[in-house]
Amino acid sequence: MLRYIGKRIIGVIPTLIIVVTFVFFFVRLIPGDPARLVAGPQATIEDVQVVREELGLDKPIHEQYITYVTGLLKGDLGTSLRTKRPVAVEVSNRYANTAKLTLLALTWSTIVGVLLGVWSGRHRSRWQDYTGMTLAVSGISLPSFWVGFMLIMVFSVNLKWFPTTGADSLKSLVLPSIALGSSIAAIIARFTRSSIIEVLKDDYIRTARAKGLRERVVVWKHAFRNAMISVVTVVGLQFGFLLGGSVVTESVFAFPGLGSLLVESVNYRDYPAIQSLILIFSLHFVVINLIVDVLYAVLNPEIQLD
Repeated sequence: MLRYIGKRIIGVIPTLIIVVTFVFFFVRLIPGDPARLVAGPQATIEDVQVVREELGLDKPIHEQYITYVTGLLKGDLGTSLRTKRPVAVEVSNRYANTAKLTLLALTWSTIVGVLLGVWSGRHRSRWQDYTGMTLAVSGISLPSFWVGFMLIMVFSVNLKWFPTTGADSLKSLVLPSIALGSSIAAIIARFTRSSIIEVLKDDYIRTARAKGLRERVVVWKHAFRNAMISVVTVVGLQFGFLLGGSVVTESVFAFPGLGSLLVESVNYRDYPAIQSLILIFSLHFVVINLIVDVLYAVLNPEIQLD
């Protein structure tokens, strides 16, 4: 297991190099001059040039790239052009909020999605199946920003049960987590249903039923574990999407997380912050994929980690 993890970590290095290079050059295609934004609208051309030199933006692009990579190797993510503080500090202040929101959204969406999927797959082509898949299709079809606005209108403006913005308490996480996790729950439900239907066709399931076992035991003890192998992949990928794809939801709820920080950084042409955030989102996917591969062996020992 340790050898396998070591090989995967080494294999990640080329991917990270490509990501760092692509992001570095891509963000410089964003229209606008960061030096002008830092200097202010009243600054003269000479003032803007001084700021450009201070930020190192006057250097050739390859020198800027070498400086950036050298800083990364030293653990330095750079200094935010917007706040003049280290990017690592800016990220650390927001990371905990996004992590809490993501974990809450993933937890409830996984539980609801798996239960709904098992319920639908167990009662295939019956009213339970039609009801479950109608809910799933609705969850996938409704955009998260619309769900967020509706939640704010009903539960914050009219009923006044939850706050509309902020991340000060657990109550402030409820509505954003519902908006963020509704589509995830629908996706998990559909995958779980398909997996359950396929597994229930296997010979060992027919054998279990022939032994007189109750249907609940057949589904949850024999079918559920094997059905979860493909679902784990979906959950892992969705976790990565949640961490990096909460931009819209965080913007709707003015939630102080990584998503809203990315929007602010793009609006300000904050190159160091944009580069660091995208790199962090990429690392999330790499780590999550590794965890998913390891979980395969936990769910099914017959799977070999080669």
